[in-house]
Amino acid sequence: MTPLAIADVNLPVYTDSVVESAGVTCFLARLAPGDKRLGLLAATDAALPPGFAGEHSEVAGRRLLLCPLTHANAAALRDALPWLRPVPLGLATSAGCGDRLGLATPGHARAARRMRGDSPASPIAMIFAQQSIREMTRTGRSPDDVMDDALWGAFQAGWREPVGADADHLKTLEDIDRCAAAGFTFFTIDPGEHVDPTADRGNATTLRERYLALPWAQLDSSPSALAERYAGRRFDLADRAISLDEVTLYRAAVKYGRAVAHVAAMYHHLLAVMAGRPCELEVSVDETDTPTTHAEHLFVAHELYRLGVRWVSLAPRYVGRFEKGVDYIGSLAEFDADFAGHAAIAAHFGPYKLSLHTGSDKFSIYERAAAHARGLLHLKTAGTSYLEALRATAGFDPALFREIYAFAIEHYETDRASYHVSGSLDRVPRPETLADAELPGLLEQFDARQVLHVTFGSVLTTEQFKARLFAGLVAHEEEHYAALERHFVRHLEPLVKVE
Repeated sequence: MTPLAIADVNLPVYTDSVVESAGVTCFLARLAPGDKRLGLLAATDAALPPGFAGEHSEVAGRRLLLCPLTHANAAALRDALPWLRPVPLGLATSAGCGDRLGLATPGHARAARRMRGDSPASPIAMIFAQQSIREMTRTGRSPDDVMDDALWGAFQAGWREPVGADADHLKTLEDIDRCAAAGFTFFTIDPGEHVDPTADRGNATTLRERYLALPWAQLDSSPSALAERYAGRRFDLADRAISLDEVTLYRAAVKYGRAVAHVAAMYHHLLAVMAGRPCELEVSVDETDTPTTHAEHLFVAHELYRLGVRWVSLAPRYVGRFEKGVDYIGSLAEFDADFAGHAAIAAHFGPYKLSLHTGSDKFSIYERAAAHARGLLHLKTAGTSYLEALRATAGFDPALFREIYAFAIEHYETDRASYHVSGSLDRVPRPETLADAELPGLLEQFDARQVLHVTFGSVLTTEQFKARLFAGLVAHEEEHYAALERHFVRHLEPLVKVE
């Protein structure tokens, strides 16, 4: 039996989803807006894969099983179509597409597919399931929800290549446990609460006092042993050399020592929980006010490696400003010099990838970063997909968008507290002054983008908005996917221009 037999089903089938495996044709059908079903079609004497639950019928002499998109059926589909099960992606150039609504993966996959050109595979390894615990909490989702929504979206889009799954910004052992149980394979450890940014302002005396008070047992070291590891030593990289004098070492250790200990503890717990299952680690120290110097990056990498930690990517805090939903703010020449140094350290101690966090919409630096990293780059996006959903909504339901925008303005000052943003309400166009046709243009205005970006949690936990927003996007899914595809092509293309 061939997938062409799907024509006998007489259902509105997503053509890209149709695939045959072990004599069974699998597909996704859209019976009505908001009512999608997994279909399994097989000869009457063929065995269907185990684990699926749904409605049985017979079509043109074949067995048909139509299944709701449940967690159990998602698990069964991963078993039946192994390429839908997330795996570690290694050192391939990669991109993570956070999806706060659980509806965006088909649009992400379309953009990634366009990167192929004449090649059978995308040059960018994709992560469709990506969300932080903070975002899950704010949107009322679970790790299983994130994994399953990405699975159904990838299946609908006909994605056949390896995918990863990023449990983002994990802070506790319990965070790891929940995400490991859901099947994530890429674990981003965020030790930001253990970074001490005041070390940047300390003098030699106070730094030494705080250096002596570090958790030496957790670091499996001592003040004298750590000092001896760096005293008089020069680290020769490809095009530069780095040395840490006494004060520089104290500053790096005070700023990042506790973070190193926390990452090591989290990593070894992760290995125990995964119990041999393949996984990979990203270390994130980007959510701090001050940049990570090259000496500090070297210190973090050297000490983590000594403690047995192995990672695939690391996100320092680069120079300049990485604000939510807008382009890079700062000198591009300074970014080039800074990123090149971090890339040299990553090549020397790894190789490992450098990760761009708060990476959405940073169009001015993508090609530069990819060139310096020589393809050893991971781009992480999240909120920009939500903004594209709002852009689509502004087109097909301007009244709803106008309500959400006015609500976001009211909640911005409160919701911005946990984000690095500089958007000002004084510069935001007022909703009552705009015609319907002008509303999509708000997604091009700096301040309006940030107002809409950081209030996603408030919007999605307000039922009057959430239900209508989801209903509209489901009914107008092609407009939604098209907006995402256009936007993500702009993110991905610069990453593959580097030879």
